[in-house]
Amino acid sequence: MPPSKAKMALVAKRRSEMLIMKIQGRTAAQIADHFGISPATARSDLARAIKKARELEVHDAELYRYVQGARLEQLLRGVWPEAVDGDVKAGEQARKYIADLTDLFGLKVPVRTEISGPDGGAIPFGGNDLTELSALIDIAGQPTADLPALAHAEDPDDADDEELEDEEEDGDGD
Repeated sequence: MPPSKAKMALVAKRRSEMLIMKIQGRTAAQIADHFGISPATARSDLARAIKKARELEVHDAELYRYVQGARLEQLLRGVWPEAVDGDVKAGEQARKYIADLTDLFGLKVPVRTEISGPDGGAIPFGGNDLTELSALIDIAGQPTADLPALAHAEDPDDADDEELEDEEEDGDGD
């Protein structure tokens, strides 16, 4: 049988008071003593209260986003006819409204950024030496920087090529 509305209201009030006490810096044990419950129950109630607050926060943010989106769309409808007819100012304003809507609803494609090594290749880093990392940081952002001599700078593909050449010279590599 589900809890009654009166019981749910009492639990909600208790959790609200518990959150206030937690914000004031009280521990779960102190909160538990205050309400005459076990510390485990107090921690569980606090976790549930925080989860519920987060859900309400998300709902409020979604509602705000919807209202702001509706406002921007109303403004866009106001300048759209002139923008389509070639009015440069109206076109620029429409573009700004569209950009704002895109930002509001998170529709922009993320920009990919990466750091690459010499000539756009991989960064030669073994990952075990602090001086190696420091040297790479020093040359970061310098398009024509000389690659420092690193302990792990050998290209593993080069080693394979050397072995293949040795085999071909011996007559074993066909």
